[in-house]
Amino acid sequence: MANISLFGLVLIFCITTSPVFCEYYSPTLPYKSEQEKITNLHFFFHDTHSDNNPSAVLVARPNATDSQPRTTFGDLYAVDNPLTAGPEITSELIGNAQGLYVSSDQDSLSLVLYVDFGFVKGEFNGSSLSVLSRNPVLETERELAIVGGKGKFRLAKGFAHLKTYFVNATSGDAIVEYNVTVIHY
Repeated sequence: MANISLFGLVLIFCITTSPVFCEYYSPTLPYKSEQEKITNLHFFFHDTHSDNNPSAVLVARPNATDSQPRTTFGDLYAVDNPLTAGPEITSELIGNAQGLYVSSDQDSLSLVLYVDFGFVKGEFNGSSLSVLSRNPVLETERELAIVGGKGKFRLAKGFAHLKTYFVNATSGDAIVEYNVTVIHY
């Protein structure tokens, strides 16, 4: 009994006298805000499924039985789409949209899109914007959320207004005009 009491006292002493040597946070420092900037970007997104060198490829498709009608719901694509200054694929390349999209609507054609717009020309060379948003592609005009960025677009937020410029319903190829408003520091 004495050993148990002695052990209990030692345990209580060790617990109450142990200093805390680490913290899960650092001291709060005053925030020095830089001036917020608003940047407007305009470019064209080329999503090519046909051709010998497609920029969007199917990487996964859900299992379906013969009794189920085949829809695009659940199809997952990897993309590395060129971003150009004009609607022609031969116009100046300003970057690439790299990421994924999945067909996410059982009744209509709508995608959930995650892409990183990496810029390779001009003032924003080496910077990128991240998009994570629902894209109802059957609507001629729609809006996507800008959820972040890096480089000159660090801490970015904003939106992209999309307008379908061209679509080939047979091949799935599309050209989409992007007007992007970005708030960044």
